[in-house]
Amino acid sequence: MTNEQKDNLFLLIKTLTKSEKRQFKLFVGRMGSNSDSKFLNLFNVMDKSERYDESAILKKGIVSKQQLSNLKAHLYKQILISLRLNPIHKNARVQIREQLDFATILYQKGLYRQSLKILEKAKQSAQKQGEKYVAFEIVEFEKLIESQYITRSLSNRTASLVADAENLIACNVLSSQLSNLSLRLYEKLIKAGYAKSDEEFRDITKFFYENLPKFNLDEADFREKLWYNKAHVWYSFLTQDFLSSYKYASKWVELFEQQPEMISLNPVFFLKGNHYLLESLALIKYPEKFKEVLNNMVVRTQSETFPSNENIDSLIFLYHFSNRFNLLFMEGDFDVALKMVPEVLSGIDKYKNRIDPHHVMVFYYKIACVYFGIGDYETCILFLNKIVGNRHLKMREDLLCFTRVLNLVAHYEAGFDYHLDTHLRETFKFLIKMDDLHEVQKAMIRFVKKLSNIYPHELKAAFKEFHKELSVFESDPYERRSFLYLDILSWLESRIENRSVASIIKEKAKQLNRKERPTIKAYSEPEL
Repeated sequence: MTNEQKDNLFLLIKTLTKSEKRQFKLFVGRMGSNSDSKFLNLFNVMDKSERYDESAILKKGIVSKQQLSNLKAHLYKQILISLRLNPIHKNARVQIREQLDFATILYQKGLYRQSLKILEKAKQSAQKQGEKYVAFEIVEFEKLIESQYITRSLSNRTASLVADAENLIACNVLSSQLSNLSLRLYEKLIKAGYAKSDEEFRDITKFFYENLPKFNLDEADFREKLWYNKAHVWYSFLTQDFLSSYKYASKWVELFEQQPEMISLNPVFFLKGNHYLLESLALIKYPEKFKEVLNNMVVRTQSETFPSNENIDSLIFLYHFSNRFNLLFMEGDFDVALKMVPEVLSGIDKYKNRIDPHHVMVFYYKIACVYFGIGDYETCILFLNKIVGNRHLKMREDLLCFTRVLNLVAHYEAGFDYHLDTHLRETFKFLIKMDDLHEVQKAMIRFVKKLSNIYPHELKAAFKEFHKELSVFESDPYERRSFLYLDILSWLESRIENRSVASIIKEKAKQLNRKERPTIKAYSEPEL
């Protein structure tokens, strides 16, 4: 049986709304003789199917096995053409491209003046909306036409077009350098997580400053500032400078607040900027500001002016619930978080074709933490096993490691002592294989290993001693990341004081909100 996840045509059809399906059939109908075409019959069969089944399609007698591949490719293309004609999908970028297509048709018919008129309007629109790559393409097309359509104003026109081209080349080169740096830093973050040693810190810092282009930030436009801030956010996360990540994520979001028209043009970047600002606030433990930013994001995304499509809706779900979990963890409201779990699981199922497996597993880890927080260790283990048992998972190494460590603690709390030795060996082997065995992890494995040999009346003293041992690492630049994924200190305090983990965290949250916070420097100040 073919996996429906692997069939692109089937996935595309399943993303279509009722109105899009209706428009596609009208589009086919306008093609006249194609109203009863094979590709429309194939569309109807796949639309009614719950999963992609090639043998069921062939049994319908629509097409032979040899022709199926070509028919599917043709249907895929026709659906895309139909979607492109739908006003809902005609965003600014598509409209500029459409004008460029119209200008090309007029040029090919020899209507040079009409073509130039459309190109001029398209160029102005592209520059206004920051679409400088397509603006450069338009300028190059204008130069081509001007070389064939000679007028007395050509000399003035030449100077103007050359100046436009040179300016756009400089802007696009700078933007490309910044986006390349940002993407490469993001890749490092996704693959390996934070810097784990002084050597890694030096390597990342050297790479960052060697590849950061020199330019006047005050003279840069929206696009360059956006990529500049993104690159600094990834660098700050990699080096665990979370105050700096807060600073640059704030500037990322401020760009959109200063130019609100850019939100509808770049809704994904707006959402991501808010998400990483929220993640920074969670890492520096600033719940009061976190609530404010999260509320602003939710209000903005629910407004009528905010764009809506399948991709954006899935991102709103992902960032909204992921950050709501983080807020509730900071405040120790595990009972409230528990009520969110069914809605999150329903959303995961709804957006399963649009949310990558990494983020699904992150949700499972957060849900496991919810059940750990309320003391339901068996359900916690069930969700952790979804991660541990996924052999094909491509997930950040640090998250994989702490999934294993939390699994150990959950097994101990659940009283599954008969499995503990096996899990200890598997966890230790896994961490060595990942080359991610830090002092906190070593200490936790040693402690869990000796728990079975400690008499009940000695437990409190053992927990106190272990808490004292771990507290030393809380301010260590490379060990403190252990506490970002697993609040092991609060768990130990709950065992020492015979209280729930939630009550310990709630008490800490009150202190966090009273804590004095750093101010973010004005955007116009020099960055280096």
